[in-house]
Amino acid sequence: MQIALIQLDSTVGDFPGNLAKAIKQIGLAAAAGAELAVLPELALCGYAPMDLLDQDAFIEQDERAFRQLQDSAPANLAVAVGHIGRNPSHTGRRLRNVVSVILNGQVVFEQAKTLLPNYDVFDETRYFEPATVRAVFNFGGFRLGFAICEDIWYEAAPSPGLHYPVDPLAELLDAGADCIIVPSASPYQLDKLALRVELCRRLARTGGVPVAYCNTAGANDSLVFDGRSFVLDNRGQLVQLAGFGESLLLADLLLDDQAARPPAADNAAPALPHRLAELESALVAGIRGYMAKCGFKKAHLGLSGGIDSAIVAVLVAKAIGPENLTCISLPSRYSSEGSVNHSRELCAQLNCRLETIAIEGPFSSLLSAFAPYFTGLVANLTEENLQARIRGVLLMGWSNKFDSLLLTTGNKSEIAVGYCTLYGDMCGGFNPIGDLFKTEVYELCEYIHATQGLIPRSIIDKAPSAELRPNQTDQDSLPPYPLLDAILRLHIESNLDRAAIVAQGFDSAIVSRVLTLCARAEYKRRQAAPLVKVSPRAFGLGRRIPMARAIHEL
Repeated sequence: MQIALIQLDSTVGDFPGNLAKAIKQIGLAAAAGAELAVLPELALCGYAPMDLLDQDAFIEQDERAFRQLQDSAPANLAVAVGHIGRNPSHTGRRLRNVVSVILNGQVVFEQAKTLLPNYDVFDETRYFEPATVRAVFNFGGFRLGFAICEDIWYEAAPSPGLHYPVDPLAELLDAGADCIIVPSASPYQLDKLALRVELCRRLARTGGVPVAYCNTAGANDSLVFDGRSFVLDNRGQLVQLAGFGESLLLADLLLDDQAARPPAADNAAPALPHRLAELESALVAGIRGYMAKCGFKKAHLGLSGGIDSAIVAVLVAKAIGPENLTCISLPSRYSSEGSVNHSRELCAQLNCRLETIAIEGPFSSLLSAFAPYFTGLVANLTEENLQARIRGVLLMGWSNKFDSLLLTTGNKSEIAVGYCTLYGDMCGGFNPIGDLFKTEVYELCEYIHATQGLIPRSIIDKAPSAELRPNQTDQDSLPPYPLLDAILRLHIESNLDRAAIVAQGFDSAIVSRVLTLCARAEYKRRQAAPLVKVSPRAFGLGRRIPMARAIHEL
C-alpha cells in the first residue's frame, strides 16, 4: 500500500492557510500514486489551540474547513486528517480530538483520541472527551488502526504517577489491525525522536505490524514540532525517516508476509540525526516560526561579546537571514576591550549589522540623579542593575522605532536562580535559549564551532561575566556551572527536593542555596519572555509554581 505522510506546518487558527497547505500536499500525494494520505493531529486548527477551543466560532471554522477538505479531496484517495470533533454523547466534554478518513467525498471512518495528556504543557482533558471505542478501518483489503499521538504512550509513563486505564494499542491489535498509523502533534524535545522510534519499534515487534508515524512540523509559541515522520516494518526496523520541517514522505507499506522478506542489501536503515544538529534545527525553527506567525520580519539583540548572546545571534541569522538581524553593542565603563572586539568579529562572520551605543552617558546621569540619596553608601547590585536597565531601555527603544523584535539571551541556569535583571537584560519579546542550561549552551557552541566554524574560539573560552563591576565573573555569585546545572536539572526536570538531591551526593549547603535562589526567582520568571521549549520541563506553561510560598522546606 502506498501511503503519504504529510508533515504540515499549521498556524493555530489560520484555517484558510492550513486548508490550502493541506489541499496542496494531498494533491502531490495523489500525483505520486498514494492510496492513503495522512495528515497530523489537529492539522486544520493547529496545535495547541488551548482556550480557543472554548469559542464556538473557532469550532465552527474547523468544521467548515473539514467540509471544504471533504469536497476538494481527489477521488479514489483516502485522506486521514486530524480535526476537532463533536462529542455525540450528552455526557462529558463537548469536543473530541478526532482523525477522520475521507474517501470520494464521504467520511468513511472516524477515530477519537483515547489517551488525553494532562501533564507538562499538555492540558487536553480540559477540552476533550476520550474515545470509548477503538476500531480498525478496513481499506484495500487491510485493517488499519489509528492511534493518535499519546495513544502510543500507554506503557511509557511520560509523566510520574500517570496511569492510563485503557490500552488503545492492545485493543487495535486484538481487533486484527494489520498496520498502526499514528497521526501526531508531538513537540520536539532533545532526544525525543529516539524515544518515539523505540516506542513504535516495541509496538511493531509486539504486534508484528508495520507502524507509520506522521508528525506535525513548524512552531507555535514555545513549542517546536520537528516533523521527522517515519515508517517501521513489522520487525521494528526503521525503513524511512522524513526530514526536519514541512514535507511529504511517500512510503510503501508491505502488509503481507513482510517478516519473511530479508532486507535489501542496498537499503540500509536510516540513521537518526545528530542530537545537537537536531537541537540547532529546533531552535532555528522556533525563532522562525514565532517571528513569522507573529508578524515580525526583523530582530535585534544586545551583543555583549559573551557566549549566550553569540549563540542567539548565530541562530537568529540562520532563522531570518543576517540581513534582517541587528546586533547592538552596549559597552559600559566595565566592558573589556576584548568583549567589544569579539562582538565585532562575530558580526563579521555572520555578515550582520552591528551598532554601538555606549551607556556611559545615561549611567553617569542616573548616578548624578541618585547622588544626594546614595552618598556614603557602598556601591552594590543597585548600580549593576541600573546599567542593565539602561541597556533594556535602549534596546526597547530600538524595537519601537524600527518595528524589530528584541530577543533576550538569558539561559536556563541564569533564569532558574534569578541571575538576571527585570526590565534590564530580561527585556525582550522572545528568548531562543531560555530552555538551555549554561552547560548546554557551551555544548551547542562547541558543536557549531567544530562543524561550521562559527562563533570565535575566544568567545567560547572566555570566563562568563555580566561585566557590571570591575573584574566580575559569574562564578563570583554562583557555583560552577557544571555543578549548578546538575542540581537544577534534578530539581526542575526531575522534581527532586533538597533531601533527594543531597542523597545523590551533592553538598547540602550548596543544594539549599541553589534551591532557595530558584524559589525566590519565581516572580521574575512569571515576567520573562516566552522561550523555545526543548527540554522535558521548561519554565512557563509546563511548570506551575506559586510565587508566594514557604521556601524553608524545599
